[in-house]
Amino acid sequence: MKSTTRRSFLSGLAALSLPPLFGEEARRPRSAVIVVDIQGDFTEARKGSLAVAGTDEAYLRSVAEATAKFKAAGHLIFATQDWHPADHVSFVTNHKGRKPFEVIKINGRDQVLWPAHCIQNTKGAEILLDAGLFTKVVQKGKDRRFDSYSGFKDDGGARTEKESLLREADVREVIVYGVATDFCVRATALDAATAGFKVTMVRELSRGVAPDSVEKALADLRTAGVSVVDSLPLLA
Repeated sequence: MKSTTRRSFLSGLAALSLPPLFGEEARRPRSAVIVVDIQGDFTEARKGSLAVAGTDEAYLRSVAEATAKFKAAGHLIFATQDWHPADHVSFVTNHKGRKPFEVIKINGRDQVLWPAHCIQNTKGAEILLDAGLFTKVVQKGKDRRFDSYSGFKDDGGARTEKESLLREADVREVIVYGVATDFCVRATALDAATAGFKVTMVRELSRGVAPDSVEKALADLRTAGVSVVDSLPLLA
């Protein structure tokens, strides 16, 4: 076989084995980053309807810079995005006579009633990081009947494409950070660990709702085998 023909044959053979989404790089096991819900309505920087303490412009810059470093180091970068319809079950405005943050029972489930937030196609739902950083944005909370803290599945058990995307790229380890530590970061990291991924949660890149629930969330993560770190060497 002539050398040029052989090279062409081998090139074609290799191409046939590549996963369709990620190309040649996907054939090597790699790490991925999951950036959780860095959206306008969750930040003080944008005076969001459900702003978490400490989510000012300095925090957004630190997340943007860290995420860019991870991407430059070769990590796949995924985002989760709350993407609720206006009539979502979690919105206190859809429950007459109820108060914000009240917990009620709906079909046997505890449901926190949140101020309306991250409504589809509104400014408050926008991710506040450069879209070019992300391999994929995974939306959650689209079903009006169920809350969805985790980037992997909602409270009704319906799964997003998150796990299949990670499997397709042969990801073995994930790094998780974002908002809020005690809700969506916690749920996403726990579901990643349950799915069999090695999980690291970065505290300095995350912000939580309340100190007590943050500490409880971190304890839950450690119990589940998640590595909870203040920072990572890459970010020094």
